[in-house]
Amino acid sequence: MASKRDILAVSIGEPAGIGPEIILKAWLSSEKEGINPFVVFGDPALLERRARLFGLTVPIRTCKPEEVFDAFPMTLPVIPIEHELSDNPGELEVCNAPGVIESIEKATEAVLTGQAKALVTLPIQKHNLYEYGFEHPGHTEFLGALSEKHTGEKIQPVMMLAGPELRTIPVTGHIAINQVAPSITPELVENIARVTIHDLQTRFGIDKPKIAIAGLNPHAGENGAMGKEDAAIIAPVVKKLQDEGFAVTGPHPADTMFNKNAREKYDVALAMYHDQALIPVKTIAFDETVNVTLGLPFMRTSPDHGTALDIATKGIANPSSLLAALKLANEVKI
Repeated sequence: MASKRDILAVSIGEPAGIGPEIILKAWLSSEKEGINPFVVFGDPALLERRARLFGLTVPIRTCKPEEVFDAFPMTLPVIPIEHELSDNPGELEVCNAPGVIESIEKATEAVLTGQAKALVTLPIQKHNLYEYGFEHPGHTEFLGALSEKHTGEKIQPVMMLAGPELRTIPVTGHIAINQVAPSITPELVENIARVTIHDLQTRFGIDKPKIAIAGLNPHAGENGAMGKEDAAIIAPVVKKLQDEGFAVTGPHPADTMFNKNAREKYDVALAMYHDQALIPVKTIAFDETVNVTLGLPFMRTSPDHGTALDIATKGIANPSSLLAALKLANEVKI
């Protein structure tokens, strides 16, 4: 049974996208799906307008933090942000950027100060924030910076995509493909692997997680014939972790490590770059995959899809990934 300790903080994401719509639909499904109480940090008026636009009967209640638990599930509790959000589905507006950032900051603060159990973020449109002056590559890095500011400690945030049949982690994140090889260092691969092992043990209850590390090059370099990075950078890290007793294998050829039989041999796959990690997990379970950030002093999940501006006016957005993110955020240990 849910308690006040189980409240989830939700940031509203890009207002022009499907974020507001799937928040409303997730609330409508919350009792049926067994979703714990959640509170949205955003603009109550925008959510009310979006509910009317799509004919969704969702009573919005403006709340203080201490009122959230009693407000849910009879109403959708919203803690207002200072910046009003312009409501033009499908049309990006830079004027919304300050509110999007404020929503993330306030929802994160609620988790860091113990007012909420975990953070669930809705997708953002990064280039719209960049035009405003946002300096972080994405959500993951921003949350790492907010955590460092709060704790005073160095944070290594790690993006994990978690689906029903596969978990993957990109060692390098939102960078161009021509920057991948120069960015991969033994220290980076080792740090990502250690954060992954730690959080799978402490938050997901996997005592000895099995980690499969993908090679960078075709056929994991084929003994140097297709690139030196696999043997020179990745293999020594695998050997070091194995010598310490961790269940780490690799580097594996990426083209053979995501089939059904291969997936049964590990708990998570560390891939070397964004698409190497995201293509298999999204292909297998697009609507049920959740973006999880490891390495933070709190739990953060997010739907594993974008803002979907192209369907933001149609009322057809599927809330399945958000529902999965809300469920996972509550299930993990804190």
